[in-house]
Formats: sequence, structure tokens, C-alpha cells
Amino acid sequence: MTEKAMFGAGCFWGVEATFQQVPGVATTAVGFAGGHVPDVSYKQVCRGDTGHAEVVLVEYDPAKVSYNALLDVFWANHDPTQVNRQGPDVGDQYRSVIFTFTPEQRSAAEASREREQSKFGTRRKIATRIESEAPFYRAEDYHQRYLEKRGLLKCH
Repeated sequence: MTEKAMFGAGCFWGVEATFQQVPGVATTAVGFAGGHVPDVSYKQVCRGDTGHAEVVLVEYDPAKVSYNALLDVFWANHDPTQVNRQGPDVGDQYRSVIFTFTPEQRSAAEASREREQSKFGTRRKIATRIESEAPFYRAEDYHQRYLEKRGLLKCH
């Protein structure tokens, strides 16, 4: 039996590629969550006025990888102190966000954010939002497994 997790950490292509490499991750899908426009498209999200974040929906086997391990991957693979940007990508669609599906996930996410903040001390503040599950709108097919399709990544 699998469970779901959803993370936003900048451009979803690289985030998806990172989670695809994690043993125990069954599937990934890129898309959008957290906004106010239903059935949103990539073009709409890129305008920056829908409120959506680019996210990766991760389906995983908790017998093989824990939610806490997925949180560790999330924190290690982006700069959670950046507000609405990752690298050259700027806009609230690139915000750092964790969408939780259960109270247990929320507790784990909050505890992990506190641990991560302790690494930065007072010199930098974690900008990552933790939000309850929001509708997930799958991005167009050409975005799915984008880096793998272009030969830039070999996946399991």
C-alpha cells in the first residue's frame, strides 16, 4: 500500500527528478497546488497570478521509505530560506511548501522545519510554508519526467 506526499521546492522538473531517485518512491507527478484557479495550466501558473505552487506529488511505499526520509530529501535539495524563488526562478509559484495529507504528516513536517531552522540559527529564517492538502492539478504531459525524457537523467 502506498501513501502520498506533496512538495514544492522551485521548478518541479528538478524536484521530481530528485524524488524519482529515492528508493521506495513508486511514482511521481508534477503539477500545481495551493492556488485559487481550478483546472489550472502551466501557462496560467507562469503568469504568477493564480496562487499555485509548482509541486511534485510523490507516491511512496512507507515500508521502504519513511515520510521523514522524504522530508530530509526535500530540505537537502533546495534553499528553504528563499522567499518565492529558487535559483534563477522567481515568483510565488516557486515557493517552498509542504502540503500535508494527514495530521501525522503535518506534525512531522513542523518538527522537521524546526530542526532545519536550528541549523540556520537566527541568521536566516526558513520561508517554507506547511499547508493542508490542496487540490492537485497535474501539469501537461510534456512536463512529466521532463529531465528523463531529455536524456538528462536516468531513473529507476
